[in-house]
Amino acid sequence: MNVARLAQTNSPGCREEGSGMDKAVKSAMTSLVRQKLDEGRTVAQAVAQDAAMHATLADAAEATANALKAGRKLMVAGNGGSAADAQHLAAEFVSCLVENRPALRAIALTTDTSILTAVGNDYGYERVFARQIEGLGQAGDVFMGISTSGSSPNVLRALELCRLMGIATIGLTGGAGGKMQPLCDYLVVVPSDVTMYVQQAHLALEHIFCMMVERHYFSPREAAVALKGVALPST
Repeated sequence: MNVARLAQTNSPGCREEGSGMDKAVKSAMTSLVRQKLDEGRTVAQAVAQDAAMHATLADAAEATANALKAGRKLMVAGNGGSAADAQHLAAEFVSCLVENRPALRAIALTTDTSILTAVGNDYGYERVFARQIEGLGQAGDVFMGISTSGSSPNVLRALELCRLMGIATIGLTGGAGGKMQPLCDYLVVVPSDVTMYVQQAHLALEHIFCMMVERHYFSPREAAVALKGVALPST
């Protein structure tokens, strides 16, 4: 019986049917690629044309650069893909984005599993970022909360604490902004309710934000003097 089934499966008719189905699936998948890229491009175009958003991001970058010049730091947090964004952005600050220059003070509050699990276990997951800000934050620091919905409880708790501690707040979100609006000094809202398109726009804006902070913080001459004798990264 097993041999008969194997022979039937390997018959020319079955291969042709499978081949036709494979072509249909491949066609549907390539159409899906085009559709999703087009949808993402529509959101990106809306972001590119939003002058008010650009001004908010520029103001946030200037405020962050001024805080860093005053000896303060940038803290960043989010959940899931936004946690990855937080780590990505902190890495750009501490390493470099484009130009070789001294490190900038930034920390992602999403990376220490011992802290995250201890606070989550002892105080609740909604306090995993606020507790770190309580321990590490200082008046004059800057906190960036990233939440595609604008309603992540742990990001909101962190923003609330920042208000009490005199820490400037930047929010990156999507849709209608969720509950972040009254808690943020600078709020960037990507006009989409689709998480992946919001995240795509956030990443582009985060890179631009880092670039603007660099340009506010360093003049070309200051960067050159600070890096005298420091080898340029090879990669």
